[in-house]
Amino acid sequence: PAYAGGEVGSGSRLGFLGNRSVFDQPFSATSYTETLIRDQQARNVQDVVNNDPSIRTNVPAYSGILGFFIRGFPVFAQDIAFNGLYGVADAFNPAIESIERVEVLRGPATLLSGVPPFGNIGGSINLIPKRALEDPLTRATIGYASDAQIYKAVDVSRRFGDAKEWGLRFNGAFNNGATPIDNQSIHFGVAALALDYRGERLRASLDLGYQELDFTSPLRNRNVAAGVRIPRAPDLTRNQQQPWEYRDSANQQLATRVEYDLTPDLTLYGAYGVSNFRQEYFGGVLTIFNARGDYRDPVSYLPFHIVNQTAEAGLRGTVETGPIKHSFGLAAVGFWQDLAQPPAQTVGPTITSNLYDPTYVAPRSPFGLSNATPRTSSRINRSIAIADTLSILDDRVLLTIGGRWQGLDVKSYNPVTGYRTGTSDTGAFSPGVGLVVKPWERLSLYANYVEGLTSPAVPINAVNATAAFPAFVSRQTEVGAKYDFGTVGVGVAAFDIEQPSGFLDSRTLFFSVDGRQRNSGVELTVFGEPAPGMRLLGGITLLDGVQVRAQDPRNVGRTAIGVPDVQLNLSGELDLPPSLVPGLTLTGRVIYTSAQYYDLANSQKIPDWATLDVGLRYATTLQERPLTLRATVANVTGTNYWASTGRGILSQGAPRTVLLSASMDF
Repeated sequence: PAYAGGEVGSGSRLGFLGNRSVFDQPFSATSYTETLIRDQQARNVQDVVNNDPSIRTNVPAYSGILGFFIRGFPVFAQDIAFNGLYGVADAFNPAIESIERVEVLRGPATLLSGVPPFGNIGGSINLIPKRALEDPLTRATIGYASDAQIYKAVDVSRRFGDAKEWGLRFNGAFNNGATPIDNQSIHFGVAALALDYRGERLRASLDLGYQELDFTSPLRNRNVAAGVRIPRAPDLTRNQQQPWEYRDSANQQLATRVEYDLTPDLTLYGAYGVSNFRQEYFGGVLTIFNARGDYRDPVSYLPFHIVNQTAEAGLRGTVETGPIKHSFGLAAVGFWQDLAQPPAQTVGPTITSNLYDPTYVAPRSPFGLSNATPRTSSRINRSIAIADTLSILDDRVLLTIGGRWQGLDVKSYNPVTGYRTGTSDTGAFSPGVGLVVKPWERLSLYANYVEGLTSPAVPINAVNATAAFPAFVSRQTEVGAKYDFGTVGVGVAAFDIEQPSGFLDSRTLFFSVDGRQRNSGVELTVFGEPAPGMRLLGGITLLDGVQVRAQDPRNVGRTAIGVPDVQLNLSGELDLPPSLVPGLTLTGRVIYTSAQYYDLANSQKIPDWATLDVGLRYATTLQERPLTLRATVANVTGTNYWASTGRGILSQGAPRTVLLSASMDF
């Protein structure tokens, strides 16, 4: 169930160990609800996790691509799980319309969920799909987003059978029109069907989905030449990309899960998922070469195709041995990926322009270029995991011990000849241990140690981009405390994460993994309803990212790229008294991020930034049907800012954006 206030869940899934109360977990986690998604008019996963003080974006807004930093380490959209399965959701921008919960686990999830495609250690995001509700629902939504986007969505839920054992949930949405960015328009559509069955001992589900996202003149990351002072951020509504650039993508997905109770205390389960994602990008990545904001824009054509399959089988149960209660799990996971990412094909001469006064040239076209997508790499992730949570003293002490053996088999291929150019087969055992102690009923003290296995992501512009690199081990140590006030939950966590890192030599463009980064920090989180009609969500993260090993010894001890000292996110809602305006709610959110370095030498940096979102929500009835009107202005002050510098890439923020919507239940 949702916690007080309805914006977060009172628990979340801990991988193959199943659902656990947030106050019984030896980890830092938050599960954002469908209520929050609807009330904040979230358009994608990034909009949801903008409530999280541990997360920042690593791609520009209005690029059609999602990417995150969790605890200062990159987490890619391809690492987002769908109902516990990696590789099922859209590879770059999973739709949010069919999602019931967005679960965020801070820190490595290797023990609990296996190795994601990129094996990132900063954290994980799991999307829980909607299921049919007990009561029939037919909800229609129409919305508007600046500058001229019209949004339409429908959500239909029905249950059938004598015991309502069969369920059907359909979500469809369409968004079309001009965005707040000059020369940019969007065409988005999604259809998702969820079927489920719940019997006395058998439970099963099937999720089918298709989404399409076409962007005209999408934004891309910006590069900055070495030694150049980063210029001030331009007007965020100004588009430096050419009006004829585009990014078109489509994803088909299927996921199924079956659970069977062998006994009241023992459950056997299995799951399978598959996705087929295609994309065409035609445009350029800008490189700023002086402090005046002049840049070079080489235009190229990049087709992309990825096919993923994933499967999981396991056993979960409980047993008692004397005074000790055991909640155990055993799981086997497989992930198979074929990736086609051929080299970029250049179209026309490089464009030279300026951030503040962009030049638009005559349209170009990739007509005549090959859109073939020969396989460039394949990946097989396989793992077997076992874990047991031992509890004593009426669950006042919970000790989780486990480990996951995992193997990563990565092969790279020449896109022209098809010959294998590199092979890496890495295996490792990743242990994990977590402890929760409750000295008082509402206070939880916890600690964990977990390891992860990471396969480095090689930049596509590296001269050795087709090489296969062995995976490396990352480690996290964390201690924390959580307190449940009944209507408000607070948490504090102190963590230390160390991970090997790769470097792309700016002169030779040769990629190598010979660095190490350590991120230490403290997180303070709060959620709930401190007073009737008042809701609070967010927190603050203090980070210290340090390069503990680097190619250039002079960089050892310097601040890690893209790791700010302070990240603050705090949102609030206030229901006005019925005596004033019944059904009216005031909403607001502030986000602050301190300065970040762009380069290893700490000579290039961006300043701190802050944004303010404000809004209204009005719940009423029309002809006895529930009607909710919502209005939000994001970045109401119109602040122009660089959002992040992580991975050595400059990403700009989001401009002032107006969001309006009306939802009615029939």
